Amino acid sequence: MVEIQLSYEGELRCLAQHMPSGREISTDAPVDNHGRGESFSPTDLLATSLGACMLTIMAIAGEKHGWDLGGARARVEKHMVADPARRVGRLDVEIHVPHSLDSKAQRILERAAHSCPVHRSLHPDVDVALSLRFGD
Repeated sequence: MVEIQLSYEGELRCLAQHMPSGREISTDAPVDNHGRGESFSPTDLLATSLGACMLTIMAIAGEKHGWDLGGARARVEKHMVADPARRVGRLDVEIHVPHSLDSKAQRILERAAHSCPVHRSLHPDVDVALSLRFGD
């Protein structure tokens, strides 16, 4: 169990504190939903969580097999939909591992990315498109 405390700061902004570490992040409503867009929106954090989770689970698999994933990076593009309700409709995830790995390793890492807890927690109506690149 991890506790996260949040407080509404006004002007559509919240402050969240990760209680085990004391670290804080702030959120702001996006410009297209009455906010200023000066920080991550709650749905931006969802997209960020997916990318971070995929990289982390891939790195765990890499450590298990002795593969170096140092320098790996992810790019997540969030697409909102309005119908039938405002929500995240699609998340396009591009992951680049700067090291060449054989096809078996690539398949293992792709399965790891798809098995991350955030991906498994998303509603099936959220389309997740994953693209992996290996090598330079």
